[in-house]
Amino acid sequence: MRLPLQSLRRISPALRTRISGWIPNERGAAAIEFAIVAVPFFLFVMGIIGIGLYFFTTSALEHGVEAAARKIRTGEAQKSALTVGGFRQLVCQEAGTYIDCNKLRVLIQNSPTWSGITPLPCLDSANNIAESTGSSDDDLAYYSGEASQVVLVTLCYEWDLAQTFAFLNLGKNSDGSGSAVVQAATAFRTEPYS
Repeated sequence: MRLPLQSLRRISPALRTRISGWIPNERGAAAIEFAIVAVPFFLFVMGIIGIGLYFFTTSALEHGVEAAARKIRTGEAQKSALTVGGFRQLVCQEAGTYIDCNKLRVLIQNSPTWSGITPLPCLDSANNIAESTGSSDDDLAYYSGEASQVVLVTLCYEWDLAQTFAFLNLGKNSDGSGSAVVQAATAFRTEPYS
């Protein structure tokens, strides 16, 4: 028969020492319970942070492509002789300073009709990120077309922070490892500017 701990306090110290081996010791139970729960808890918190940063980056790139593509839509980029490299810098400025512009690829297509546009993938068959349209010094108007053209602007961003949160499997490799590729795009018909 086990005695409750409160009963032991009323017993003489000599008898208490003698029967204390029969009563379970509960000291350290909270530490053991925390150790059991801590690993899943911290993985859950890190997962929330990782997914949050992923969506924050995606949102920033979507804002950047929309804001920068407005210059193409209105004809301002074509009239000001903006280069492909200048357009990429404009996207980086609009997206935020945490976007590494060296890891950003810009793919631009144009066609007279919507059916003439076929979205390009950000990764090739060997999982390498696509190269940007043209070279940095090329005139953007060559790729964005003329007034009333359909234009598709796609951003491909190599997000290295996915390697920090490897357990989320956001990477571009088949097993989910490596850098993630974040993609943002906008499609529109340019205004009839002249």
